[in-house]
Amino acid sequence: MQLPWTEKYRPKTLSEIVGHTPLILRLQAYVKSGNMPHLLFAGPAGVGKTTAAMAIANELYGDARSDFLELNASDERGIEVVRNKIKDFARTRSLQGNFKIIFLDEADSLTSDAQNALRRTMERYTRTCRFILSCNYSSKIIEPIQSRCSVFRFKRLPKESIREYMEKILVAEGLDYDQAGLDAVLYVSEGDMRRSINILQSASAVGPVNEENVFSITTQARPEDIKKLLKLALSAKFLEARSLLDDLMLNWGLSGEDILLQMNREIWNLGEASDKEKIRIVDQVGEANFTLVEGANERIQLEALLARLAQVRQ
Repeated sequence: MQLPWTEKYRPKTLSEIVGHTPLILRLQAYVKSGNMPHLLFAGPAGVGKTTAAMAIANELYGDARSDFLELNASDERGIEVVRNKIKDFARTRSLQGNFKIIFLDEADSLTSDAQNALRRTMERYTRTCRFILSCNYSSKIIEPIQSRCSVFRFKRLPKESIREYMEKILVAEGLDYDQAGLDAVLYVSEGDMRRSINILQSASAVGPVNEENVFSITTQARPEDIKKLLKLALSAKFLEARSLLDDLMLNWGLSGEDILLQMNREIWNLGEASDKEKIRIVDQVGEANFTLVEGANERIQLEALLARLAQVRQ
């Protein structure tokens, strides 16, 4: 059976995980000692939180995974899951180690009642079970649970680490690529390894991994096109800016929100704009985004944004 590359090339051990050396060293120390506290992994998506939890289980239990339970809290988020499934698994002793592991992915989706039930379960069954909680926003985890855990904060992966890992995959698959294509993947993924690998697989399916193929399958504009759109608008060349906007929306299939997000990102790369002008542009982009969220027509609002940007330097 063919696996998606995100699973096929998922690291199996902690030493294979890239970009988080200080955190990984701490986790390796726990594995080496054969003991660990409850763990809380917090950070953005696609940076290795789930992979780290799976690697810990692999190193402690090998292929025999009867002592490891993985639950996705966004699917099973109610108090009954804690009272039944989690408690039933936690109360029995491990068959091959000192303790079992329960991995709760997306734990910030647990309801308040479920979290309050979980904190007592974590305390009561510490002798037989350890918990690993993974979340995007640690602020959504109640303080009593955070205080019971050793907190590991994962950050977005450095571009160099993602590039190195992508090149390893491309060589293993025997695919053609160029550095401009990898740069495009890094631009779109913004430090998300999972998204980088998915983009890589999608782009390789249509041809070489180059800039054109990457941007065509990710429905994102080239940064140069967004900067050109901003420059034309700031120079009061409204009709030219509007023509480029048409091209981005009709030929590239970008939505109004896609364009606004990229505008917001590229504002800071406008070397010819003063700080005061950048502040005014951010304000105008934010206003346009608000109107789109409220349900306004995206074409009208984007053209109105270009018209307002033409007045920034007046």
